[in-house]
Amino acid sequence: MDPGTFTYNFTNDPSVFRRHQTYLCYDVKHLHNGTWVPLHQHRGFIFNEASNNPSFPGGRHAELCLLDLISFWKLDLAQCYRVTCFVSWSPCFSRAEKVAEFLQENPHVNLHIFTAHIYGYQRGYKKGLRRLNRDGAPISMTKYSEFEHCWDTFVDHQGHPFQPREGLDEHSQALSGRLQAILQGNRWMILSL
Repeated sequence: MDPGTFTYNFTNDPSVFRRHQTYLCYDVKHLHNGTWVPLHQHRGFIFNEASNNPSFPGGRHAELCLLDLISFWKLDLAQCYRVTCFVSWSPCFSRAEKVAEFLQENPHVNLHIFTAHIYGYQRGYKKGLRRLNRDGAPISMTKYSEFEHCWDTFVDHQGHPFQPREGLDEHSQALSGRLQAILQGNRWMILSL
């Protein structure tokens, strides 16, 4: 991914609203003799497919594209795999439901989601996030270390170090509080954020 695309899409600044596409970076590890070993051939990034794709009228969400990829890889059912996702926007209700269903059908796959922003513009999104978290896909807000990891791993940065936007830590902390309130179902805390 080019640096401009990363910087444009993976910001956690609430004053910057850029909901054009959802980008999803992923890496996969395999449990071998008690140690998680990276599978470098299963690492990359994807984004929403265009809505003009005749196979998927209305488009295909990044999370569903990832599920298609995981199925395509035909991972060994007798082994354990951990997929770590870094998304620009948290899943909406319908995508969260599909991911939770996929995880129930594929117990050999564990998923951890880091999100730069909470997508809260669709009815039921809180319920979807709680289900994902409950059904084996812990969700966390992206913090400095994850942003830097994405920069180092998925961005063609030409040797330039990660330069965080001003306020990154403060925004991460505020969003983490909001996400925890959602996951715990704390209505009063959510309303105050």
